[in-house]
Amino acid sequence: MSVAAFIIHLERAAKRGEHVRGLLERLPVAAEVVDAVDALNMSEGDIAAVYTRSLHSPYYPFELRKSEVACFLSHRKAWQTIVDRKLDAGLIIEDDVEVDDAFAAQLKLAIDTVQPQDYIRFPRWPRGEAGPEVARESANSIIHPELPGLGMQMQLVGRKAAIALLAATERFDRPVDTTIQMRWLHPIRVLSARPITIREIDFDLGGSVVQGKNKTLPGRLKREVLRPWYRVTLYLYSRFRRY
Repeated sequence: MSVAAFIIHLERAAKRGEHVRGLLERLPVAAEVVDAVDALNMSEGDIAAVYTRSLHSPYYPFELRKSEVACFLSHRKAWQTIVDRKLDAGLIIEDDVEVDDAFAAQLKLAIDTVQPQDYIRFPRWPRGEAGPEVARESANSIIHPELPGLGMQMQLVGRKAAIALLAATERFDRPVDTTIQMRWLHPIRVLSARPITIREIDFDLGGSVVQGKNKTLPGRLKREVLRPWYRVTLYLYSRFRRY
């Protein structure tokens, strides 16, 4: 099976550069850097070409920040690389991720398990996901969660899954991780690896380059109210909608 790893890295995030160089050497598969799309270089026209509010149901209650649009486009760039290279699967990694010693064995199980239409998450935490086990080797397992969790830290993406995601996200209306949760938009099988073998170390590397905080009290309150409402609505769609 042909598998390669792609680390999404924003060139101007200089503090992350040294970590990325070390991660390239520590990963158990051949790896290279994919240049992230830089939000600072995006025009309003660039955003309008790919982003439309309220495109899908359930409606996402927040307008995307420019950095979130850039993040989505960076992952699309990595999916396209899998397709262009004609790989069986690609391991996509964000540049603030560190792997534990147990990761290599878990990745081997994922590679042995992945099918062309599969998308296997390596989450940074176990909460929010539950479902049947589809593969196990010693302490490592792969589950099929009823509702995939949030976060895009690391995923093993099969070639057909990459093709399907590219087709489904030519235009988008919400962050990439909650788009992945909407299984009725795409035919991929979203799986998740256990136990947790990766860590997000963004605070050690200068903080997140995606999330920005709403500094106004009304803005913060709006998010606190609408975020749980959206999560419940998405769960109900996932559970009861036919796809």
